[in-house]
Amino acid sequence: MKLDIFSEIQNPRPWPAGDHQHRRIQQAIEQAVLADELGYGCWWQVEHHGAEEFSLSSAPELLLAALSQRTSRIRLGHAAVLAPREINHPVRIAERAAMLDQLSGGRAEIGLTRSTPPEWRLFGADPATVRERTRDAFEAVPKMWTGDTSVSGGVPVVPAPYQNPHPPLWQAASSPASFEEAGRRGVGVLGTTLWEPLDRVARLVELYRAAAAQCREPVGATVNDQVAFFTFVHCAETDEEAMRGGAAAAAAWYTATALTFFEAAGAFMETMERERALAADPNGGGLAGEFLRREAAAAGGPSPAQLVIGRILQGETVPDDEVYNALAAQDSLIVGSPETVRKKLRGYADLGIDRLMCFQQVGALAHESVMRSMRLVGELIPEFDQG
Repeated sequence: MKLDIFSEIQNPRPWPAGDHQHRRIQQAIEQAVLADELGYGCWWQVEHHGAEEFSLSSAPELLLAALSQRTSRIRLGHAAVLAPREINHPVRIAERAAMLDQLSGGRAEIGLTRSTPPEWRLFGADPATVRERTRDAFEAVPKMWTGDTSVSGGVPVVPAPYQNPHPPLWQAASSPASFEEAGRRGVGVLGTTLWEPLDRVARLVELYRAAAAQCREPVGATVNDQVAFFTFVHCAETDEEAMRGGAAAAAAWYTATALTFFEAAGAFMETMERERALAADPNGGGLAGEFLRREAAAAGGPSPAQLVIGRILQGETVPDDEVYNALAAQDSLIVGSPETVRKKLRGYADLGIDRLMCFQQVGALAHESVMRSMRLVGELIPEFDQG
């Protein structure tokens, strides 16, 4: 299992005097340079618009281009391009990704995603068409990379990527249906659900692998059969120092802020209704439907993390210690001493995950604390990356 870095460039209030945005962006560059030196596998940069304190990463292609000139080994991932064409036209996706691949000497990794309601509204994307538009992008972009002009009005898209035949393709996924969809497309899956207990992660991995095994016509030149998951990682000298040093507060802040930005209460309910319908259909639903039927059979009631998230959704201020304890209990929060972090990383590696996207710059964690955590986790890289 490779250890990667996942970056949002978060900038929580209260904002200090001076150009705090510039400072955060410069800190992200420092963290990426350090990640390159320490041997992390890939730097994954998100794309969000209008996110204020939740994310300054509105132009990840520019930051990744800058990083291509400041690093030499680490791969550079856009996780993920917002694929509805009102936000990013497929031609521009193909062009920018290919240029990043050229600038980095073949280190680009490209994910695509449907995005979320606030960003659809910002760019005027019709929610009824975003799934179709995302499918179109998955089908068109790799064709343009390999010189097929039938999807670009007869106009060649240049430059071509540096990698032959093209950069690895990924899909961001947060539901069983989207894990299955990624596998059927033959693209890698970027698991974006932070609070999943490991037993459910295992079932999602199994669902994806089964779908990928059935893929006979991948959207790209080959099947990228890889699973990546991102989760909060923070390492300090002791468990107590890690938790009391701001990790619990950062986890609570992230949860509340993410739910607000993504309008997650409504989306959560819509997802639950859709998945209930799938699970109730004994004649359909594909692999995702079977997954949900098994989930229902295996569930023993809400997990501690689900209960905490539900309280936050209802507007309750949940104490930091409760958030930490609920998440730590299911091993989805990798916080602690090097030995604790090693044990929790091993839990993910044992599930057959290819890439763990370590989300380290979270909330108000100090830059120096993030850099120290990156160094401590970096010492564990040789134990997990044997390839």
